Amino acid sequence: MSNIVDAIAFYSMYNGNMKNCIENSEPCGSNPAGLSLCPNGGEQMPRKPRRPCSFPGCPNLTDNRFCEEHEKQENKRYEKYDRDPAVRRRYGRAWKRIRDSYISQHPLCEECERNGKLTRAEEVHHILPLSRGGTHAKSNLMALCTPCHSAITARDGDRWHDR
Repeated sequence: MSNIVDAIAFYSMYNGNMKNCIENSEPCGSNPAGLSLCPNGGEQMPRKPRRPCSFPGCPNLTDNRFCEEHEKQENKRYEKYDRDPAVRRRYGRAWKRIRDSYISQHPLCEECERNGKLTRAEEVHHILPLSRGGTHAKSNLMALCTPCHSAITARDGDRWHDR
């Protein structure tokens, strides 16, 4: 019951401070935790609480599934046991060189550029996937930002088609 009362009190205090901030156009007050309630300055609102690392027995709190230490171990385990060996062979040292070369020549996301936005490219996408007979030729590559690459991959069903 007290959590509900606390939430209502915080909400009413938040709305009151926001109203004062907008009307007075001057710095707002703070809540008891010391976080600014004003959208145009001060500290940010609190984020989602951290949760324990998913690695068995690890007490570290994290924003992700694993803490930094165990995230590296999990990635290594995934590469060794869960990732398809054919995929590992396709994306070796040669691919990393091709990828780095392509990103240096195409530093902006090609999909965002078509939509009139300028976003830094972070990933290189195969237009025709290697699994369907595509190659590492520059005519088959596309520089993309992570959100665009994720959207295209999800739309084409390249990654999650068998799950």
